[in-house]
Amino acid sequence: MQLQDKRCVVTGAASGIGAAIAQCFAQEGARLMLADRDSEKLAAMVARCQQFGAECHGVVADVGEVSGATAAVDACLARFDGIDVLVNNAGMLTQARCTDITLEMWEEMMAVDLRSVFLATQRALPAMLAQRWGRVINVASQLGIKGGAELCHYAAAKAGVIGFTKSLALEVSSQNVLVNAIAPGPIETPLIDGINTAWKKAKAAELPLGRFGRAEEVAPVALLLASEPGGNLFVGQTLGPNSGDVMP
Repeated sequence: MQLQDKRCVVTGAASGIGAAIAQCFAQEGARLMLADRDSEKLAAMVARCQQFGAECHGVVADVGEVSGATAAVDACLARFDGIDVLVNNAGMLTQARCTDITLEMWEEMMAVDLRSVFLATQRALPAMLAQRWGRVINVASQLGIKGGAELCHYAAAKAGVIGFTKSLALEVSSQNVLVNAIAPGPIETPLIDGINTAWKKAKAAELPLGRFGRAEEVAPVALLLASEPGGNLFVGQTLGPNSGDVMP
């Protein structure tokens, strides 16, 4: 039970990587506050985590809205009187050539994939700093490192997440608040449903592992970063469960 009684927030927890992390944390004894904008899927995920004996609650929220970005942290602070682990996982993905990206598309991407990370983290930090213990885990993407054709807005947002992670780690690690990122490669989740089949087929062919990953193969990385002593020496790192797509 590596997270016994740790107060944890996971955003975008109703499906994909977020759901896998939530389940993993539940099995490890965490007390969970899960957030997602899909109320039905969120309720199902909360019930699933409770089946493992975890104390788990859900908050229906859209992280693209300012109030939605902080809703789960606020709920965690209110119900659990603090927060130990924040997983900023919620995100979106659309595909378009740069010349076809509208200002609305760009701003929506930045709000959901980047601004929400800043807002939720900023809200959680005072409690973590006061208790001199905290873990912030930001789910980025390998495209934030290498870029991706027809994904300029997405790659830019995820590169921002990685830069934010490194900078914040320099600010707060001396106070035992550790901030790290996970940059998965292509993962079989609902997030990539909007990407065309040709792109996905070509992408799989160029991966050294020869396949996309699965959400349950990413969740243990979050557990490592959240746990003690496993996560104790990770500061400002970007871990890459990416099928060999990026080799730093």
